[in-house]
Amino acid sequence: MDGRLDAEYVLPIRRAQSAVDPDLRAYLHRLSDWIDVTVVDGSAAGPYAALGTALSDTGIRHLTPTVPGRNGKARGAMTGILTARHTRVVIADDDIRYTRTTLERVCRELRTAAFVRVQNHYAPLTWWARWDTGRILLNRAFGGDYGGTVGLRRSVALRTGGYRTDVLFENLELERTVAAAGGSVRVPRDLLVTRRPPTLRHFLGQRVRQAYDDLAQPVRLVTEAAILPLVLALALARRRRPLLGAVIAVILAIASHGRRVDAGAAHFPADGPLWALGWVGERMITVWLALFVRLRGGVRYSGTRLRDAASSPAALRAGLHRIPPPEPQEPRSAR
Repeated sequence: MDGRLDAEYVLPIRRAQSAVDPDLRAYLHRLSDWIDVTVVDGSAAGPYAALGTALSDTGIRHLTPTVPGRNGKARGAMTGILTARHTRVVIADDDIRYTRTTLERVCRELRTAAFVRVQNHYAPLTWWARWDTGRILLNRAFGGDYGGTVGLRRSVALRTGGYRTDVLFENLELERTVAAAGGSVRVPRDLLVTRRPPTLRHFLGQRVRQAYDDLAQPVRLVTEAAILPLVLALALARRRRPLLGAVIAVILAIASHGRRVDAGAAHFPADGPLWALGWVGERMITVWLALFVRLRGGVRYSGTRLRDAASSPAALRAGLHRIPPPEPQEPRSAR
């Protein structure tokens, strides 16, 4: 593809500080040369104005969310979808770093697919990024990871009036909504985009919340919840301890496959499968904590509680969560 891409890049963001990350600013400036960019900013007045100033010479649209809901990222994404100037839309978190080549690839995929679940790899590799890489490798082995960016065709996403903005696992909700509307979903495991690792504090605060996502995936939830009693039983029974070694070997083999499949070894460290053991050890505990949090009314998220991780595919196909189109609104611009 030559020239500007015929697509919209939507960045939902909410910042607490007025200072703008230089890496993010430089990235957005590069993006604006390749593609039309819309930043949907749910920040308070100070940080909102600071980002608007940083983007003032880029031609990037800077809007506030106009869609109601309790999940700020979903509100921003849905606002971006509604106001997009192109059929093809790329939605990405502020820690995602596309190149021109990977953006072009997403646009090509969207010629025939309605939804593209783009894969991620971390750079730089802090120890907690390596820890989460273990999760990525296991997910890749079973079909693909859920990362911080997706691509979609706007028309298909709007067939149901949009998607719910009061669930935790917003990317899964959007994917299932597109599928329920008859759109095809593609998961190209060789399409890998760089993701910046979070701060250590943010990483630690996400552990139970990420496990809560599994409430929307019953088979995965049951499997992960069964690991803790299985490991305890094998560890306590002396004659069965060799079986514990077999479980560890299986986890390593699955993660190793996830690293190798679809040329992943070029992007993931050789010790990635070893970190998968730590991640499984974490998840077999946090999944039970997530169930306890569910009994208490839902997981805390940005000052509120979200009860549902995502809608079930059956409920979406039946139209139980069909969303009426919002009233037309003119988003406020900082420019």
